[in-house]
Amino acid sequence: MKLSESIISTETTTETPAGILPGHSKSEADTDFAQDFDTNETRDFVCSEAQHGLRVDNALVQLVSEFSRSYLKQLIEQGSARLNGQAVVKVASKVKAGDLLAIDLQATPQSQAFKPEKVDFEVIFEDEHLLVINKPVGLVVHPAPGNWSGTLLNGLLERDQKAVLLPRAGIVHRLDKDTSGLMVVARTRQVMDALVEKIAAREVNRLYLALGNRTWTGPKERDVSESIGRDPRNRLRMAVVSLDKSAGKTAKTSLKLLQNCEQGCLVLCRLHTGRTHQIRVHMAHIGHPLVADSVYGGAQAAGMLRQALHAEQLAFEHPVTGQAMHFVAPLPLDIKQALANWGLSYNGVSAK
Repeated sequence: MKLSESIISTETTTETPAGILPGHSKSEADTDFAQDFDTNETRDFVCSEAQHGLRVDNALVQLVSEFSRSYLKQLIEQGSARLNGQAVVKVASKVKAGDLLAIDLQATPQSQAFKPEKVDFEVIFEDEHLLVINKPVGLVVHPAPGNWSGTLLNGLLERDQKAVLLPRAGIVHRLDKDTSGLMVVARTRQVMDALVEKIAAREVNRLYLALGNRTWTGPKERDVSESIGRDPRNRLRMAVVSLDKSAGKTAKTSLKLLQNCEQGCLVLCRLHTGRTHQIRVHMAHIGHPLVADSVYGGAQAAGMLRQALHAEQLAFEHPVTGQAMHFVAPLPLDIKQALANWGLSYNGVSAK
């Protein structure tokens, strides 16, 4: 099994629109003002012919262009907008040229999401170009509903003031909250763009270790090539889908049995594509859901309380020096104990 054939998932980087802090998209504009203002701020405008006849929310989109319409609408509904000195009752109220329009910019959890925070994570390699970290279980990578603070992104902003200049603070791929292991993070835009290109070209490689429920049967090595999309019955999870019936993307995972027992199996996982929850979905599809992965039918076992998945190895060519980089993250204690509970052992595998 060649590590060089694996691929990690990524997001497409885009140019930053005018009026938005570097590293943030228009949809994230309501996160920006926490970095612009230490306290609430009121902005006052005299509407021009350009705003004549527009709804209040659409007028404000023009006048306060660095913030998203959804965020401004939220403020209006909270009573934070005034038209000619009177509180705006309806978002659909129209403005006229010469009207006085004011808006109070008030902090929300979303607006404070991109603030630097002290967050603990292990850095196992660092130079002026990039970081390699060993993400602990429970650390969310990027702010999202339910986790607006305390994420890896917040920690990167605290650790390096230059990270604010980068999209997503230099994050080029993600791990689920309850997945442990290795991630590479860029420290400059040049390196971030280079890493994104390497990922797309399958030149950034990663191996995962997974504990699956039930004894492995059949060939020790198996490729799973099943498309993945949103589960039509539960939009909060992913599923194997038929592309002629549901939206989704092709996906391929190579699996190799390392150890087996009556209760379950230790499996080496290699990605050919980088779909959301790909390993979790494919392991469940073949009848071996990850231990303690309740979202995909994995039962708790061997003392595991979180999905038993660990990004153990990461390999790539340094985008600046050209040096071959290879990192290994030791098994976390909970997976070590789970292996012991099942009478299994693991001494590592070659990246070749």
